[in-house]
Amino acid sequence: MKITRLLAPLAVVVGTTMAISSCEKKEDVVVKNEISEETLNQVRALGFSTAEAQVVEGGILVEGDILLTNEMLTSQPEYSMLRVGQEEQYRTTNLVSTSGGTRTITIRVSTNLPSAYVTATDELIRRYNAENLRLRFSRVTSGGNIVLSAAPSGSSYLASAGFPSGGNPYNSVSVNSAAIGTANATTYIATILAHEVGHCIGFRHTDYAGRQYSCGGAAVNEGASSVGAIYIPGTATGNDPTSWMLACIGSGANRPFNSNDRTALNYLY
Repeated sequence: MKITRLLAPLAVVVGTTMAISSCEKKEDVVVKNEISEETLNQVRALGFSTAEAQVVEGGILVEGDILLTNEMLTSQPEYSMLRVGQEEQYRTTNLVSTSGGTRTITIRVSTNLPSAYVTATDELIRRYNAENLRLRFSRVTSGGNIVLSAAPSGSSYLASAGFPSGGNPYNSVSVNSAAIGTANATTYIATILAHEVGHCIGFRHTDYAGRQYSCGGAAVNEGASSVGAIYIPGTATGNDPTSWMLACIGSGANRPFNSNDRTALNYLY
């Protein structure tokens, strides 16, 4: 069974045919000739495996679709009470601030992406806003708190994003539209983009503790460490094979929010 990571020409969903996941599935090889041991140690200190680490524009890509920026790698984040769980929803220690009440996060689709990605963005916004969260989302044509843009040519992931900092969402999603294509904008593409926006507002992979059931291969628990992998109360403590934040997805699959996803979203926002 061929699997690619939700973001590595990727995808983000589970399926009987998992061809793509938001974090492309690769051999567990550390690119030591490109990444220094010091940087690898920084990756480990942030709670990520170095098995699939690769140098990309702006930092180091881990878990197939998560960008650890150079700033994050050298930071010393503070955290308290972490839980390394099983298969359930997780968040990072950093979230988007909603201290002022409802907050609107604007999303812009770069003109270097096909029009299907505008359609997909409108659908992901509809999905989030239907949950009546303290975070609201809106698409804009200039500026934008989160900008979706084309990944560099030759990228090995489907899409990638980072985590919040300073109370703000991560500000960009890199999208490999050449690998994803333009079909199924309101289902498959919307699912991939909603997954990446999930990272931008502080969600880690639902199957972070054992991605083998969405990606195949051996069980791997990344460990929490300083970036945080905090269990979200009320979410599943067993396998949750339809969550929008699973690491891998089948090509063409659709994964709208399930009941555990809604619990997680409403708990945080």
